[in-house]
Amino acid sequence: MREREGVAINESESVTFGSLDRSCGCRADCRTGGAVNDLVVGERTGLIPVASYARTSEDFRRRDGHGVRHQKRINQRTAHEHGCTVVAEYADNGRSASKAGVDRPGFDRLLVDLVRGRTESGLRIEGVVCVADDRLYRRAEDLYRFLAALTCSPGRIYVDPRGVRDPYSREGLSEAVRSLDAAVTETRVRSRRVSDWHWARAMEGVPHSGPRPFGWQEDRISLHPVEAKLVEQAMVDRMSGKAVRAIARDWCEQGVTGTRGGRPNGQTVTQIITAPRVCGYRANRGQLLLVSETGEPVLGQWKPIATPEQWHAVCATISPGSLFMHRGSGSPSLTGRSRAAPRHLGTGFLRCGAKSPDGPVCHGALCAQRGRSKQSPYVYSCRSCGRCSISGPLADAALERLLLADAHFSTALPEATRQRWQSGEMGLEEKRKTLASVFTHCVVRPGAKGKHSWDYSRVQPAWR
Repeated sequence: MREREGVAINESESVTFGSLDRSCGCRADCRTGGAVNDLVVGERTGLIPVASYARTSEDFRRRDGHGVRHQKRINQRTAHEHGCTVVAEYADNGRSASKAGVDRPGFDRLLVDLVRGRTESGLRIEGVVCVADDRLYRRAEDLYRFLAALTCSPGRIYVDPRGVRDPYSREGLSEAVRSLDAAVTETRVRSRRVSDWHWARAMEGVPHSGPRPFGWQEDRISLHPVEAKLVEQAMVDRMSGKAVRAIARDWCEQGVTGTRGGRPNGQTVTQIITAPRVCGYRANRGQLLLVSETGEPVLGQWKPIATPEQWHAVCATISPGSLFMHRGSGSPSLTGRSRAAPRHLGTGFLRCGAKSPDGPVCHGALCAQRGRSKQSPYVYSCRSCGRCSISGPLADAALERLLLADAHFSTALPEATRQRWQSGEMGLEEKRKTLASVFTHCVVRPGAKGKHSWDYSRVQPAWR
């Protein structure tokens, strides 16, 4: 018996599908123990209870989760064709499995329930059904975690459209490894192909893909009559010494919103006025593109807002590590410093709930700052509008109360996770990942002046 990552694996036990009792859809020894709910599915249908998992890497076009829904339907059909029934569904929409550090709450919850052997409602799980292996894993770490959780109890199965696979046998393990190799190769080839495609388009001066840039029309070539003037004036103000936060506040007071509806802040203003596109230059993956024959910058096909001299002057007022060209995937860091890890539980989860004078809620991010009292050594404050702040210990305690109160049935924590949190075994990074699996964010209502008691209800969660 050995343990890794909290999952016990019996190396000496060999299990075959002969140990499955097909009459009830669970292991032959299941009638000797467990809750009554464990046998409900098997007794009524005579099918093996399995968990369905679905995942898509991107959902940026229609944003309706259609890919995950289609996979769930295929999983239902596959389970029925191979004598199984889906008792629980797990999904991760728009989440990559090939990139390290990407949270997949659905996948993590599936592993927890596999180790436990049952769903949160008490239904036994005897296997997993998925449309393809690469939906579950594209990295060796995830393959190990999945197989360890799946095979921690005897008699489990893995089902895909090609049939039923024995995850305990050598052939089943070899098939999983071959699938991993194919997924890794496909990821590398696709990444290189996409990178080359973007570079070739950029060298031709084609506008950036994605949401339209602030200052241009939907065609990404014609200037927006209002936004372009705002950008031009912001560059003039910045060259004269005005702070980007002050420019952002002016835009907020005028009711200006970004191309995706967000309220401008200092970071977004910096990004807009230091982007090479404002003077007509084309960049790719954090690098300004140059014509190989002449060494001159590649010019885009769109109309510029400012001259190259003005753009250089604006960039000179901002530290090199803040330039838009040097942020994002694959971009070099000019400051030589890595981004510091969050030091507080609520960083990145809290949003401003203050209303602006014209009515809409700010929804700006609350950032941790040093406090002025022993009771609140740090506070979370909105840098966008400055009208909302909350004691740091109060906000973190409110998040913990919401998480452990189990008030929302669909996001109830597994008991093992709850115990590890309460016992103090979890570090800050793991706690933040647990919060991310339950909340998308939390809106903080402004406090009442003169009220010194802590009001936990100010923190309103947005559940996943």
